Amino acid sequence: MSLTKDDVRKIAFLARIRVPEERLEPMAGELNNIVGWVEQLAEVNTDGVEPMTSVVETETPLRADVITQRAISDKILANAPDGEGSFFAVPKVVE
Repeated sequence: MSLTKDDVRKIAFLARIRVPEERLEPMAGELNNIVGWVEQLAEVNTDGVEPMTSVVETETPLRADVITQRAISDKILANAPDGEGSFFAVPKVVE
């Protein structure tokens, strides 16, 4: 796939990026290089490779789900600019 100057102009418009006319042609070359690298990656044989979320195999440590403090809502609401009862009061957003 090869990107033209018009393609770059359209991409810049969609991305809401102002690109001067004299930069369109060089940018088309740069984007074509990037697309070439992506196409090259698509050619890599990944059969038998398990998907992974990290390059390091680790397991997330879990902690016990234990209540450590109770009835601290007064302390929490002390940081709020406004509160009603045991709730935060916020200004109305939708009119």
